[in-house]
Amino acid sequence: MKFTSLALAATLMFAASAQANESVIRKALTGQFPGANIASVQKTPYSGLFEVYLDGQLIYVDAKAQYVFTGDVLDLKKRSNLTQARLNQLQAIKWDSLPLGNALKTVKGNGARKLVVFSDVDCPYCRKFEAELTKVDNITVYTFLYPIEGLHPKAVQTSKQIWCAPDRNKAWDDYITRGSVPSNDGKCANPVEATIALGNKLKVSGTPTLIFANGQRVPGMVPAAQLEKLLAANAK
Repeated sequence: MKFTSLALAATLMFAASAQANESVIRKALTGQFPGANIASVQKTPYSGLFEVYLDGQLIYVDAKAQYVFTGDVLDLKKRSNLTQARLNQLQAIKWDSLPLGNALKTVKGNGARKLVVFSDVDCPYCRKFEAELTKVDNITVYTFLYPIEGLHPKAVQTSKQIWCAPDRNKAWDDYITRGSVPSNDGKCANPVEATIALGNKLKVSGTPTLIFANGQRVPGMVPAAQLEKLLAANAK
């Protein structure tokens, strides 16, 4: 009983200390970065550092936020990237919150496995990923047309034309594989602007960005073999 009481007291003291540190860190960082969104502050199990999820990125600080550390924390023994693993948790997306009706839907085989892709029509890596997707079966892919206008000035208009085509999926395939632009003005009711707003809200900064059934996101082009492993690891 005495041991249990001591353990409980120690736990409460640790929690109080962590809360005090969080308050100090928030105050210090708010002063240094006014207007920044500090979503969370959490003590890490390494080197007495605190992780801060600030404006969609992870930084590390000491208990007084006097020193700020940026970059990835690597576990050399396990050969794992702790920062990226934590970001994957923090940036997970609720599958049911995604407006799938605003995406192109492609069903292959039994369609049992689910994948969302934010894709820019003029992104070369998106085209490479589409080529890899042809090697994957039994999957339902929801493709959000997410043009990044700063990189590809014509992508917004082309995305709208693809959506306005009589057969959107065919128009997408024709453009991705052959660069064939649909013969319409893109002025039908379309979700392209809404998808841009959604991507910005979710902090999708590059394409392709993949979102799996359990909400985990993976940025960048992945080959078919790796995609198979990710689908298995991140099933709902």
